[in-house]
Amino acid sequence: QVHVVESGGGVVQPGGSLTLSCVASGNIFRIYVMAWYRQAPGKQRELVATITRDGITTYYGNDVKGRFTISRDNTKNTVSLQMNSLKPEDTAVYYCNADIRSHTDIIPEDIWGQGTQVTVSS
Repeated sequence: QVHVVESGGGVVQPGGSLTLSCVASGNIFRIYVMAWYRQAPGKQRELVATITRDGITTYYGNDVKGRFTISRDNTKNTVSLQMNSLKPEDTAVYYCNADIRSHTDIIPEDIWGQGTQVTVSS
């Protein structure tokens, strides 16, 4: 069994910064693509950013491009999301997502965390 757990959410003023972290644990053989999603009240969950295993290729949603930075540390099984110039519309529950192959399965599993709340408000 593998898990991912997010941390780092909170309340921040508009224009402020926040860093989210996510750590994977359990019977991990290899972690492939890692990503952050978010879901605001009354809206569908949307993709925020993704990063490949080698950390070279990243993708950002249009709403966060130029303000957010995704990174990962494969030695620690972590992925982070640095969020700058935060806006009230960034308020949402942020979810960590990872494709993880365990030692007992050949096919990677799509793993989700429980989410961490980010509130941008003055």
